[in-house]
Amino acid sequence: MTSRGATLVVSFGTSFPGTLERNIAAIEREIAAALPDMPVRRAFTSGMILRKLARRDGVVIDDVPQALDWLYREGYRQVVVQPTHIMNGDEFEKLCAQASAFDSMLSLRIGTPLLTELEDYFALADALMESLEEPGEGEALVLMGHGSGHYANAAYPQLEYVLQDRGWSRAFVGTVEGYPGFEEVLRRLRERPDLHAVHLHPLMVVAGDHATCDMAGPEASSWRARLEAEGYAVRCTLRGLGEYAAVRRLFARHAVEEWNQLKKTQADWNAEEET
Repeated sequence: MTSRGATLVVSFGTSFPGTLERNIAAIEREIAAALPDMPVRRAFTSGMILRKLARRDGVVIDDVPQALDWLYREGYRQVVVQPTHIMNGDEFEKLCAQASAFDSMLSLRIGTPLLTELEDYFALADALMESLEEPGEGEALVLMGHGSGHYANAAYPQLEYVLQDRGWSRAFVGTVEGYPGFEEVLRRLRERPDLHAVHLHPLMVVAGDHATCDMAGPEASSWRARLEAEGYAVRCTLRGLGEYAAVRRLFARHAVEEWNQLKKTQADWNAEEET
């Protein structure tokens, strides 16, 4: 059996070419640079985005089963699947379920999302503190994540705690579709009468519709408009986490760790066969 290996980088996806290039493709390049002898292939988990790209632009991107099947037919037998997901939520579980069908065909390892082990929270907090402007006097940094009903949503308040514990006492984390939401963030801001300005930034790999509309949009329901209505001076940064080198390095580190584990497992198997 051939020992050819490849890395499959799996993202939720985006239908905006510029966002794809600045975030997802940038992470893929970072992983490729960290594993120079290992080809990198792309897959998306969002069927809606895959259909939109094919219908609108004629662009065909594989989903996870298609990508793994292609790798198998091309002769690859060792594969690390590295997600670009923030947390171990529904999309990550979907990825794992789809990849499990190939367990008997491939030596397969699935890398972890950005926030998995405790050390990941410290690493991401440090990466954010390296990449983002520290909140100024009287200003709060509010990071807006996607959020979920999944139990892994607890990653968001834990990240806020770590950021504050590491010295950014005016950093807060909220979500669009989970807890804490906007109302909880607003309550915490009101508890700080010294704060009169807010810097909004997406806590998402790509700055897509949620960041553009729900966070920074002109509609009265956007976080920006609601905070301005409360009297805060608001500025928005529409950049996904994939645009920051320090964050991209974390994804690459996860992929390298999985490859090291896969090679160790293979070496142990070979040693057992020899005895």
